[in-house]
Amino acid sequence: MRKYRLMNFTDKTVLVTGGSRGIGRAIAQGFAARGARVAIVYRDNKAAADEALAGFDGEGHIAIAADVADADAVEQSVNSIVETFGKLDVLVNNAGIGIYHPLPESSYEAWQDAWQQTLQTNLIGPANLCFCAARKMMESGGGRIINISSRGAYRGEPIKPAYGASKAALNSLTQSLAIALAPHKIYVAAVAPGFVNTELSAKRLGGAEGAEIKAQSPFNRVAEPEEVAHAVFFLASEGAEFSSGTIIDVNGASYFR
Repeated sequence: MRKYRLMNFTDKTVLVTGGSRGIGRAIAQGFAARGARVAIVYRDNKAAADEALAGFDGEGHIAIAADVADADAVEQSVNSIVETFGKLDVLVNNAGIGIYHPLPESSYEAWQDAWQQTLQTNLIGPANLCFCAARKMMESGGGRIINISSRGAYRGEPIKPAYGASKAALNSLTQSLAIALAPHKIYVAAVAPGFVNTELSAKRLGGAEGAEIKAQSPFNRVAEPEEVAHAVFFLASEGAEFSSGTIIDVNGASYFR
């Protein structure tokens, strides 16, 4: 019988995009607490990134300023991490955007802009990160890639349809790569949260629709970032290899597929 170091990431190098706040910060902080060396990628909020790093257990963690929508910046970031730590074991594609663009109220220009920005950040960026990270993992004998998807990939996003479409495509990418990279011992999976209690959702949760959003779950609340992170830790842990290709729903039974 194999013995597994469950939820132990000692000597592992982990890259988390969007790791300076919200779900990404909880993921990065949790990996650090479990022994990993963590690199977070943030777009422009250096103060938030520095604050996040200061709260991580252990030493040697780094923050890299880069826009995941920039293909060159993605490649440079992955190369920098491998140069610094010698390898990359786990990639968590967490960074993403959600632009409101309901069709009845949006101009054609705004509609096109929302689609272009959303797909570039939520799909093309993660795809490029998967490529760059996987090539490094292939050289070092394997690794894990975990993509943060969304309940919206299945339930629909009427006021930000590009977001829902981008996450549905990210799910498809996840499962395509799970097959393509299995021979290289690279395991690929996704986590699909519903509403999560972060600063980005605080306005809606605290407003008039807050009660309705919470009532979507029979627990009458939304997820905490740490609950999403817990699913990520499982997928990245030893023993989860045969879960490659899966998409774990973390939506409090608010939606079934």
